[in-house]
Amino acid sequence: MSEWLDGFSMAWGMFLAIPCPLRRWNEKAREKMLVCLPLVGLAVGGIWLGLYLLLRHAAIGGLYAFLMAALPWLVTGFMHLDGYMDVCDAVLSRRELATRQRILKDSHCGAFAVIGMVLLALCQWSVFLSGSADESLWGLLLIPVATRACAGLAVLKLRPMGTSQYAAMGRHGGYAAALAVLLAAAIAVPLVTDRSFAPLAAAAGYGLAVWYGFRQLDGMNGDISGFALTLGELAGAAVWTLVR
Repeated sequence: MSEWLDGFSMAWGMFLAIPCPLRRWNEKAREKMLVCLPLVGLAVGGIWLGLYLLLRHAAIGGLYAFLMAALPWLVTGFMHLDGYMDVCDAVLSRRELATRQRILKDSHCGAFAVIGMVLLALCQWSVFLSGSADESLWGLLLIPVATRACAGLAVLKLRPMGTSQYAAMGRHGGYAAALAVLLAAAIAVPLVTDRSFAPLAAAAGYGLAVWYGFRQLDGMNGDISGFALTLGELAGAAVWTLVR
């Protein structure tokens, strides 16, 4: 049980900007940290849902869209956006593989990262500006759970890049099964209760994005996971607001 608490503390401390009351680190709990990622997603989704409930009847269309678009980035400390921008820089350079991998690890921000971020922000803002305010509560709550369950599965199942911190991580089959169950639950609950396809769309968006990043960069790492998670949440938000 102690290692599970360590894993949860590690997941919270790494992937949420909210201060963690229990700050613990245990290298042996890295795989358990991945299983705890959907719990981090539940916290993100709960805050996202709370903001929606607070603002849904306010006549502040543009501001509502801005806050709803920005909140999942704010509560995660922009961590996944960093990976998104790094992958944009690397992949859109259209250079040979070795150069793309070098650009991925470069700490400087290039033009493609800026362009990609501007387009992403405009898309996310437009999605919430265009959507209705009477959609599935379960759907919004569980979008971040679905993307983080996908992230854990991708890290456990896809071949890591040689320079990735995931290269030394074990591949415990039981942890992947637990993540698969959590993903299935995140998809099934909104479908049964509200007929919402939003978490399913988020999972599909993550899958397509991680497949693209993996093929373009010949391996899996944290930047690719952040890239896919960001686009997966955009896909989920688009279905949540626009598909009835």
